[in-house]
Amino acid sequence: MAARSASPPLAKPGIYLVRMLVFLILVGFLAFVLFKQITPAFLANPGLNGLILGILLIAVLLAFGQVVRLFREVGYVNAVVAGDTPRRPPSLLAPLVLAIEARRDGAALPGVRAFLDTVSARLDEGRDILRYIAGLLILLGLLGTFWGLIDTLSAVGAVIRSMRGGSDASVMFDELKNGLAVPLGGIGLAFSASLFGLSGSLVIGFLDLQAGQAHARFHNELEDWLVSGEAEAVAPGVAPVPALRDPAAVAELKEAVDRLTAVVSEGANGRAATQAMTNLAEGIQGLVQHMRAEQQMIRDWVEAQASRERELKQVLDRLGRERV
Repeated sequence: MAARSASPPLAKPGIYLVRMLVFLILVGFLAFVLFKQITPAFLANPGLNGLILGILLIAVLLAFGQVVRLFREVGYVNAVVAGDTPRRPPSLLAPLVLAIEARRDGAALPGVRAFLDTVSARLDEGRDILRYIAGLLILLGLLGTFWGLIDTLSAVGAVIRSMRGGSDASVMFDELKNGLAVPLGGIGLAFSASLFGLSGSLVIGFLDLQAGQAHARFHNELEDWLVSGEAEAVAPGVAPVPALRDPAAVAELKEAVDRLTAVVSEGANGRAATQAMTNLAEGIQGLVQHMRAEQQMIRDWVEAQASRERELKQVLDRLGRERV
């Protein structure tokens, strides 16, 4: 069992919630200051503007939910490191349960980066709805603008058609001015939907930015912690690489070579030279046998490693499907 760190490996995303709350407080304060100017603009088209504000409220709750969900993920990892494994892991970290427990014990499982990519993809999927709502608010604002412009132009056309011909020019001008006062006065309110839509998109954009930073920090800290000991760690149950040479066989061959060299240098008779050659051949044959045995050991070891990795991948895939 590896020594456990005194400090938790992952930090809670509380700072991002604080930033989001401070930003919303500032937006609310600005809306309070401009309340008298905002009220007529809202009443110009209360149905569409109310829809925009309702969608904005839902998006704000979703943005906070994307950050709040990380507290459970961070708490689970820190609890595992502390030795208090929860009963049920969160769905986001389900594929990494075995890797987290192995890392706690000082080991590193193969293929962790692939599962980290899966976690990153799940985090991005959770924020897709926020990006869609930001674009939807802008679209609704433009819709309100065109709606208001159509009503204004229709009113102007009605005023022009209602003018009496043959009258004095000054009288006709006064009628035109009085008739256009209402539609031209309301053309500014026609852009109220764009005002609310663009403002809501700005709010959602900032909240989505903070949620993205919180997700990136969580993913980076989790990745750094999981792969920090991958280079030197050995997964549980993995056998070490066998030795590639037998010292006894090498010493035996060296002794035979030295004996043959001594016989040749001393000019011994043919019988001694023949015996030395025989010893050398036996030594070479023994070394070849040992090398063949070592090659078979390496092949067996590689096959065993591949089998363990396949079994581990099947277990991780099964756990991922069950816990998602």
